[in-house]
Amino acid sequence: MTNNSSSPGVWETSDWSESGQCPPSVGGATFLIVAYSTVIAVGLLGNVGLVFIIGRQKELRNVTNILIANLSCSDILMCVVCLPVTVIYTLMDRWVLGEALCKVTPFVQCVSVTVSIFSLVLIALERHQLILHPTGWSPAAGHSYLAVGLTWLVACFISLPFLSYNILTDDPFQNLTLPANPFRDHVICMEKWPTDRHRLAYTTFLLLFQYCVPLLLVLLCYLRIFLRLRRRRDMVERSRKARGAQRINAMLAVIVAAFALCWLPLNVFNTIFDWHHQVLPACQHDALFSACHLTAMASTCVNPVVSGLD
Repeated sequence: MTNNSSSPGVWETSDWSESGQCPPSVGGATFLIVAYSTVIAVGLLGNVGLVFIIGRQKELRNVTNILIANLSCSDILMCVVCLPVTVIYTLMDRWVLGEALCKVTPFVQCVSVTVSIFSLVLIALERHQLILHPTGWSPAAGHSYLAVGLTWLVACFISLPFLSYNILTDDPFQNLTLPANPFRDHVICMEKWPTDRHRLAYTTFLLLFQYCVPLLLVLLCYLRIFLRLRRRRDMVERSRKARGAQRINAMLAVIVAAFALCWLPLNVFNTIFDWHHQVLPACQHDALFSACHLTAMASTCVNPVVSGLD
């Protein structure tokens, strides 16, 4: 999953010049502000409440719920750092938030997305072990805390390139052909890699590592769980405990499906942008990006809404 999504993207000078001449829409700007504000409010309130409930009640601190809380923490980070910055940058079409946030915002978004998908994978693996091997080894709460720490460590490591290659530049504004250039002191935040080959290699790696491969693994786990539960026909397996396990599995499957569907449009957009950005219309680029990004950010609201903790 590429992280052009943390800002309007890596525009070439000519691309920015064309898009900068597109008149802004007051209605579109109002919609973005309202929509992003709603996502931030729902995401923050829901996920903070979920983490508080799990942390407050000891009986809820099982492996699955600890990983769900970890998922919520990554969503909180996204709501606090990435969403406000993205809507400000998209509406202003220039960077006013300083060099530190230019580097930190895409780094944080990459970390958050990686932690989220890793949490979903770990939940699926834990459920897979519990259902298919109920008498075998099962992780304890202590193991889940260790897994949470490792997810954040790995996520930070693979996100480090954003700290190095995101820069502030005024090049697009300097090259504007205007009699009196009022934008000469403006800057944008963009990725600047040593070569396009390096950038494409990294963004393709993120697409596979943050989206395709993890979701394929999760799909395989839940498919095997579904097939195993379907084979169980005796009365013992129809007990209240078994029905509760099925309800939890269904809830987790919905969270995974929602994550996959929410992030699909942005992944398609970023893939097109990375490999053939010229096909994206200049004046509609920001609108397309905002629609895809807003859909992806809606995933931060899914976890607290869907989760019904037992």
